[in-house]
Amino acid sequence: MSLFDDTRLDDPAALEAADHLLRRLAMAGARVRAELEAAEDVLSKVTSDGFRPRAVVAAGRDARLVRAVLEPVCPVPFLAWPGPGLPGWAGPLDLVVVLAGATEDSDAVSAAGEAVRRGCGLMVAAPEDSPVAIASAGLRHAIRLPSQSDDQLASAVAVLQALHQMELGPEVDHKAVSAMLDDVAIECSPNTDVASNPAKDLALVLADALPLVWGGSVLAARAARRVVEALRLASGRPALAADAGHLLPVLNQPPRDLFADPFDKPEELRPALVILDDGVDDPGVTEHRRKLESKAQAHDVRVYTVTQANGTDIARYAALTQHGRYAAAYLGIGLGRYGPATEDDPIELGNPSEDPAW
Repeated sequence: MSLFDDTRLDDPAALEAADHLLRRLAMAGARVRAELEAAEDVLSKVTSDGFRPRAVVAAGRDARLVRAVLEPVCPVPFLAWPGPGLPGWAGPLDLVVVLAGATEDSDAVSAAGEAVRRGCGLMVAAPEDSPVAIASAGLRHAIRLPSQSDDQLASAVAVLQALHQMELGPEVDHKAVSAMLDDVAIECSPNTDVASNPAKDLALVLADALPLVWGGSVLAARAARRVVEALRLASGRPALAADAGHLLPVLNQPPRDLFADPFDKPEELRPALVILDDGVDDPGVTEHRRKLESKAQAHDVRVYTVTQANGTDIARYAALTQHGRYAAAYLGIGLGRYGPATEDDPIELGNPSEDPAW
């Protein structure tokens, strides 16, 4: 297992080797703006028009994110469908929402094609020449939001904006989402040193730890799953996102041996608990958090909290997720997983920007 070297976090050469990833993270806000600008003409024509579907079915990439935002407030039943195809009851009275990128997604293509065959209402977020856009072309009144990139969050924000205008979801405020992502990019910039960079600070906490990431609300829990996907990809190590009931047993750790040699058995990682706090004031969330923090303290497990309590639901989700992704990038940099391997510092190459989780 590669050993973490904290000097890499402020080393220009090490940061340059990961520039492809850090640059993509920094441009997340710009991608949201570009997505909404590209969809402006389509969105200007989207209204409820007095029609309310019997149910909404979301399929494709990040359908579960759309569900997490809509379920608490959507006035009709909402289902995130894992695919392929559609549930047997879906028909002309229902709205099918398909999020897709430029790459092949057989489940999303299947869902779009089935929606056309059954005459469902259809909303698609996909590039013009993508397989999903082609599959949905047979439905005259389908709404197609022209995605500009493979950024799942950007396309989800455009879809949520359209659903809000159809009176099926909450206010989105895409400008606030992109501004929040810009703020995170500044705060977590590679040009900001370890002493004042929260993402680098979290990477230090996770340098020799098994990350356990918990979010109490539905959206924070969704962000936790995105963060652990990024941590696994960037580090090549295990990481776990789960509800409190599943994480509590993992916190049962033996006392820390203060005299142990960290180079003796570096593969034995102790857990570190990362709490994603989106400011939701709910008694159940508060109680679960109290139990996790108490168990962690009793078993000498480090706890790190990432807080984002301001902004709309989707803006808070975006900020929490982006903080975690920056931390994952710096964890990978500290482990030497980017750039050419040297004889003294062998590494496993990886490119998280190619993974849809990024």
